[in-house]
Amino acid sequence: MKKRQSYYFQTDLIIIFILFVCVSLLSIYNAQQMDQYGNDFVWKQIVWFTVGVLLVAAIQYFDLEQLYKSSLYIYITGIAVLILLLISPESIAEPVNGAKSWFTLPGLSLQPAEFTKITTILYMAKVITRHKAKYEISNIKTDTVLLIKILVVTAIPVLLILQQPDFGTSMVYLFIAGMMIILSGISWKIITSLIVIISAGIAAVLTFIIKFPDFVKELVGPGRAYQIDRILTWFDPSQQTSDATWHFDRAHMALGSGQLFGKGINGLEVYYSEAQTDFIFSVIGESFGFIGSSFVVFLYFVLLYKFVTLGLSIYKHSPFAAYYLFGYLSLILIHVFQNIGMTLGIMPITGIPLLLISYGGSSVLSTMIGMGIVYRIAVENTIQNDYLFK
Repeated sequence: MKKRQSYYFQTDLIIIFILFVCVSLLSIYNAQQMDQYGNDFVWKQIVWFTVGVLLVAAIQYFDLEQLYKSSLYIYITGIAVLILLLISPESIAEPVNGAKSWFTLPGLSLQPAEFTKITTILYMAKVITRHKAKYEISNIKTDTVLLIKILVVTAIPVLLILQQPDFGTSMVYLFIAGMMIILSGISWKIITSLIVIISAGIAAVLTFIIKFPDFVKELVGPGRAYQIDRILTWFDPSQQTSDATWHFDRAHMALGSGQLFGKGINGLEVYYSEAQTDFIFSVIGESFGFIGSSFVVFLYFVLLYKFVTLGLSIYKHSPFAAYYLFGYLSLILIHVFQNIGMTLGIMPITGIPLLLISYGGSSVLSTMIGMGIVYRIAVENTIQNDYLFK
């Protein structure tokens, strides 16, 4: 009995999670100094993490076979919620900054797109696993079929999210799909052709935006013109107005002003908006300096390394679990790269949070649900390895 209970105690994942919680709460506590939306974010974040831990515990009652069989229904439920959001009245789905992305209930706001990231990854893992089991010997034809399947699974939620509209979140889905396409073993001839086509399309769009910014702003409408400004600012901040570069300038100033060791607790001096969410890394940089920022990046590296080693280990027992792990790894990776990248100025500014650190109910709960499945995979991998060496 003691042996069986030990399977559910994954020390490395628990320690990594505790470290992330500590970094999150300290960073949000410091961000509250700006008093932008109140000073109770730390307590709210504790509540979200507590609920998240309960969700992780609940997920342990479902084994990988049950998750595999139910992944289609989970995916359909996620799509249905996205559709429900679009057709819901503004009394329960009030647009924020021109985007209808949230269910706004009394005392609670939830963003369905955050949760459908997990449901999409879960079902995509099943699609790849089932396809590769059916076609053990692949060729251009079967690989093309698999590519189409992955694109269709991804396109449905992306098209619904673009209707909100939420361009930043939709790009996260596309990045995950791209990583899954590469990792699914599809022929590099197909992948190379796809990369060339997508790169050419992106280059053409960006060139058009840079050459004809005013026309593009009229085309997308006043409610989304700020997104064009963000792209232009990313390419050449010196050519933009101070209003267009304000977010980047202030966040960058805060990050640099922390120098090597930071200003410590309650030492923030640079003001910028959305400090507890989008620009939490600037808070970390100003509060704890280069040392603290490097520790956070290293912590993410350790987490992603754990995902890779766990995925490679579980693959022989459950390809479905491995593909889910690689998809979830892609989710964490793009959030970290985009969020930190926009703070450093190497990526355009978007509303993508730094997962496991930024404040936010939807992002915390969806991330914890994803981590719950990862934890279940780690448990079953430990069980399989224990039986293997008996």
